[in-house]
Amino acid sequence: MKEIKVGIIGSGSIATHKHLPGHLKVEGVSVIAACDIDLQRAQNFADEHEIEYVFDSHHDLLTMPEIDAVSVCTPNNFHAEPTIAALKANKHVICEKPIAGNAVDGQAMVDAQKVSGKILQIGLQSRFGTEARTLRRLYEDGLFGHIYYARAMTIRRRGMGLVPTFMQKSISGGGPLIDIGVHELDVLLWMIGYPKPVEAFGYATRKFGHRHDIVHDGDWDRSKFDVEDFAMGVIRFENDLTVNLETAWACHYQGMGGSFFMGDLAGASYHPMRIYTDQDGEMIDYEPKPVTGFSGEFESFHQAIRQDLPSPVPAEEVLMTAKIFDAIYESSRIGRSVPIA
Repeated sequence: MKEIKVGIIGSGSIATHKHLPGHLKVEGVSVIAACDIDLQRAQNFADEHEIEYVFDSHHDLLTMPEIDAVSVCTPNNFHAEPTIAALKANKHVICEKPIAGNAVDGQAMVDAQKVSGKILQIGLQSRFGTEARTLRRLYEDGLFGHIYYARAMTIRRRGMGLVPTFMQKSISGGGPLIDIGVHELDVLLWMIGYPKPVEAFGYATRKFGHRHDIVHDGDWDRSKFDVEDFAMGVIRFENDLTVNLETAWACHYQGMGGSFFMGDLAGASYHPMRIYTDQDGEMIDYEPKPVTGFSGEFESFHQAIRQDLPSPVPAEEVLMTAKIFDAIYESSRIGRSVPIA
């Protein structure tokens, strides 16, 4: 089995805690290069994890012919440029979520992937969980009938972004909507076949992150906090489906998360997984038998490379979430629904 050699672009927390261990858990995969615009940070990352090659520019990393694939672990607004450069350099890419800070950049990434023919996978690990896989299979089997309403939420009582750059719109593109909301929205839409969005109405606001008089779970420069800390959206889809999405990094309410959807034959909740339906003249609910035997996020990425398979998390699908988020932000700004092309 030929070894797959990986380079990591960006040497921050997501590279350290997710991408590096994710790659190294897969048999026949090695990480041989790292880069960061902060060369010392890249060097520290490489030294700690015994990575041979270190760069302060992804362009230099991408000149290495032995590299087969890269992880893009840069901030959201800086996903597009290294991803497109990697695809043009004939490398497969797994890019951390969201696809980008906005749909324009996301579209450019999708276009570059189509030209390159390489894999572009977006780092949305929730799809690989047992509950999501099980509900997706039941959807494909027709258990739910026509799904007409769904709700996804990820609410933190206190839980701002991992690092201060998450809180600056010029770097992150947004707050909890695209940081944590992308996980719940993507897995919900994936479980029900990724219908096409038509329009969205939304509201995004900042109530906590810029204040000094609120109990917080960390510290940052309040004057630089310019993203929302709460956002919601009502999204209409072309198949007579409406989805309600709620996200928060901070609020005066208990933290909660998960989703549910309603069909005309049955409904389901995700986290915890449960089915609701009628049977033999009675209303029943039950926990379905889990579907097992699926590969994990990074294992699926490398399996797709080896077997010339499609991307396990296609960028074209995840681009829809970016279009939805753009519409929610714009709707909040202008105070009315925004069409989604």
